Amino acid sequence: MELTFLGAAGEVTGSCTRVRHEGGCFLVDCGLFQGGRSAPLRNMRALDFALRDIDFVLLTHAHLDHSGLLPRLVALGYKGPIYATRATVDLLGVMLLDAAHIQEKEAEWANRHDRARHARRGWDVAPLYTVEQARLSLSRLRAIDYDEGLEPHKGVRCRFRDAGHILGSSFIEVDVAMGGATRRIVFSGDLGQPLRPVLRDPEVTERADILCIESTYGNRAHRQMAQTLDELTVALHQTLVHDGGNVIIPAFAVGRTQELLFVLADLVRSGRIDRLQVVVDSPMASAATALTVKHEDLWDAETRELYRWAQHNSDRFSVRFVQDVEESIALNGCRGGLVILSASGMCEAGRIKHHLRYNLDRRECSIVMVGFQAAGTLGRRLVDGARYVTLFGERIPVRARIHTIGGLSAHADQPALLAWLGHLHQPPRKTFVVHGEMAAATTFAAAIQSALGWPEPVIPEPGKVYALH
Repeated sequence: MELTFLGAAGEVTGSCTRVRHEGGCFLVDCGLFQGGRSAPLRNMRALDFALRDIDFVLLTHAHLDHSGLLPRLVALGYKGPIYATRATVDLLGVMLLDAAHIQEKEAEWANRHDRARHARRGWDVAPLYTVEQARLSLSRLRAIDYDEGLEPHKGVRCRFRDAGHILGSSFIEVDVAMGGATRRIVFSGDLGQPLRPVLRDPEVTERADILCIESTYGNRAHRQMAQTLDELTVALHQTLVHDGGNVIIPAFAVGRTQELLFVLADLVRSGRIDRLQVVVDSPMASAATALTVKHEDLWDAETRELYRWAQHNSDRFSVRFVQDVEESIALNGCRGGLVILSASGMCEAGRIKHHLRYNLDRRECSIVMVGFQAAGTLGRRLVDGARYVTLFGERIPVRARIHTIGGLSAHADQPALLAWLGHLHQPPRKTFVVHGEMAAATTFAAAIQSALGWPEPVIPEPGKVYALH
């Protein structure tokens, strides 16, 4: 058997692992590369291998760094099934179409505003994939229940387990026949932090012959939730009450936005903040919130209780979901009093860039960063203290306060990851540390050795073939 890590090796985007075995070949995840000038070219080249060899695809969850190349995969000729949990299939019906729409609009903008370069190259910029191609990819999806046995191909059996990261997220146990024996590969996907709002805690696995474990926050521990809530409360009071500005929160449309709505509502319910006016300016986040309500069976008990409270206290906790562009543009004229949640979470695309354009240069406003910011992204530059950023070709001074509140991460931190690994009855034959920037992956690999006594984990090289026995 051979594993090839086509992305998320020494970085956190582009998750895609190819598995060759005696009976065939399959992919686990098929994600976009995000951040940095090289990302568009990397996405164009990412699937440059024999797609006819791929029998099926397993998808851990709906975030675009794990799913965002599926439309291109299908457009390039893949005709097999793509297996995911029911909630993930629902989310992809929104997310992939939205991603395709952004691809089309960005290509249109580039062709319209860069005519000189267009004249030199003699051709138009093409989108990575179109809305129609994204729609076609949805027809390849096959919905699977948690803990349901699946045999997608001869010699392969799979089970999707609840990863507690976002709605529908899973880690996948894959049993592969090898020379009369069976080897179990566990793909962690992205694991959630225990005791976080909305979703149930991650399930655990007890056996893995081969393990691919994420390491997004493998080199740190998150702030305690109490400290996180204190920091968020201070930022809200300072900006909304004292300074009269807006609070802008770049938030992933799926997972982070819904968790933030819970946290903000709980601050009001507990009396820490008198009242809040919240605007969710992201059609995808609005749709994802509706799907989250649809899948209430995946919530924890505390979230169900708070949801009932919010339904009966809309005078204190007001939430408005913005759909059309005109309504979104009108928010630019609101000078204070609003909490605006908008995608994307790393500030790379979508409506958040417009809200930053109109609020970054205002000292009375705050930008609250609540999620991981990959290297090369606009969000990372803000977190790292940039004094100026460029938005829509305009140089914008950064005068607003930048708050980084790490305790709301949907990713497990190092202690939680080690605790999850501790449920394995014996060390895997081989452990691959993936989905982490090199510093995080290196630190986490060392922590696995020191804390658990496992054989030295491998931080895979992108594109390298790893033979397993």
